[in-house]
Amino acid sequence: MGAISNLKRQLSSGMVSSPVEKIHEVPPARKFMRVPTHAIGVAEDRRRCPRACLCLPLQLTSIDGRAEAVPVTLVTKNISSTGIYFLAPRVIEPGTAIELEVALIERPLGRGSVRLRTAAHVVRMDWCEVPGWSGFAASFDDIDFQRDDRIPLTEPH
Repeated sequence: MGAISNLKRQLSSGMVSSPVEKIHEVPPARKFMRVPTHAIGVAEDRRRCPRACLCLPLQLTSIDGRAEAVPVTLVTKNISSTGIYFLAPRVIEPGTAIELEVALIERPLGRGSVRLRTAAHVVRMDWCEVPGWSGFAASFDDIDFQRDDRIPLTEPH
């Protein structure tokens, strides 16, 4: 009710010529110099880089300097440029060095497949609902990409 009396006051004083003008008046656009991170949920997340929720094939090849006899294929839960989160049927304490391979692109007959090979260390271990399985957050220490496609050499003219 206060808005109606306020509009009547503005009409009688000549501030607004008609209610239609007031309705169609467009407020100026708000501009942000920076995105307020508290508004999009980044503030609660302590990650340095955004993670992509991708289920990629992963092989844990070494734990604490010991090579796995038969690397089991696992699946990533999410990955970023600095780390990875995956589930495994074991316990790996935070701080433990690991080596793993992630299939980023899998193509048949060696025509464009890309695998990420990395040395990393476990930064966090979470318990899962599945008995005997745990979730692991690992930070990459060293990254190497293995590509099976060959760049063709150009012939001199």
